Amino acid sequence: MEVKRKIIIAITGASGSIYAKLLLDVLSTLRQAQGDNLLDVGVLLSDNAKTIWESELKNQDYKNYPFTFYNKNDFNAPFASGSAKFDTMVIIPCSMGTLGRIANGLSNDLLTRTADVILKERRKLILVARETPLSLIHINNMKLVTEAGGIICPATPSFYSQPKTIEEVAKTVVDRVLDLMEIENNTYRWGD
Repeated sequence: MEVKRKIIIAITGASGSIYAKLLLDVLSTLRQAQGDNLLDVGVLLSDNAKTIWESELKNQDYKNYPFTFYNKNDFNAPFASGSAKFDTMVIIPCSMGTLGRIANGLSNDLLTRTADVILKERRKLILVARETPLSLIHINNMKLVTEAGGIICPATPSFYSQPKTIEEVAKTVVDRVLDLMEIENNTYRWGD
């Protein structure tokens, strides 16, 4: 019997909406193939994330995904408690403000509360950090999150697969995220 995956995707107002879109596309396809019985996905989308998505991608397609979306102040969301046993949280893209709040234990909304829960329960927290250059404050916050058990996955694309489009470039980051999530992913592998 396969174990149901319970995943939270959080999208902040950092630039890089394409990363979130591509990840939601993959999860949507996977859910259609597996059904609700094997994949439960909750989505947190900040107000700034909606604005950035619309600006960068020129659409409101975030409204079209078959997942449950939660309001930033909905502390009745199942993953606001460790007892709901969500196993993975991905923040994509992750702003430095969000990373800083998580690193310092400031649970002032559902996103930061959920990250706190994932860390305290020793489950998988993946932050797709999107900023450049980095200040020492950013680096120290990344260190704190890493020491607490989180994974910092910078939104840094790879080029050895010779991507041809912006989507293919961004997909190199999403492919790494999928690997970190332990989701089977047919992608370019070095040496294959």
